[in-house]
Amino acid sequence: MIQQLHGYWPRIGEGTFVAETAAVIGDVVIGKESSVWYSAVIRGDVNRIRIGDRVSIQDCTCLHCSEDDGFIEIGNDVTVGHNVCLHGCKIDDNVLIGMGATVLDNVHVASGSVVAAGALVLTGTQIGPGELWGGVPAKLIKKLDQEAIDRIITPMPQHYQYWAAEYLKEQAAMAPDLSLD
Repeated sequence: MIQQLHGYWPRIGEGTFVAETAAVIGDVVIGKESSVWYSAVIRGDVNRIRIGDRVSIQDCTCLHCSEDDGFIEIGNDVTVGHNVCLHGCKIDDNVLIGMGATVLDNVHVASGSVVAAGALVLTGTQIGPGELWGGVPAKLIKKLDQEAIDRIITPMPQHYQYWAAEYLKEQAAMAPDLSLD
């Protein structure tokens, strides 16, 4: 479902797959070649949500904001795992947010970082470049070297970009012919 709210229609980039059971509402912009998977909710109702290129918002994930300064900004080449909750935070380029993680208001996750599965990143936390954070509440576990970043973060966007393109091909093949001829 893609729905207008308060005069804002979501804007979705070329080559982006949005599953039919996902909800994308209001002041939302999604870049090109991204994917929003089944039962994901992106609610740009009380504030804006900006998502870059080649971002995967996976199944059952929820993105929402606070009314004041709590908008969401996600860079390029980001993977947001299944059942994640992002609330009013900033995620830079080349980041992996693990399954079931919760990232709260005014959190900043710098480029090349990983938030581990199940982590709870508390309001106002600042995650530096190339850091691995995990736990409840989340704490710095270690600094990632370039080999770890290349192995863990870098391949994920291409993986989901491939699958999004496959789903889009299937949708196009199954689309009914609605022409008048």
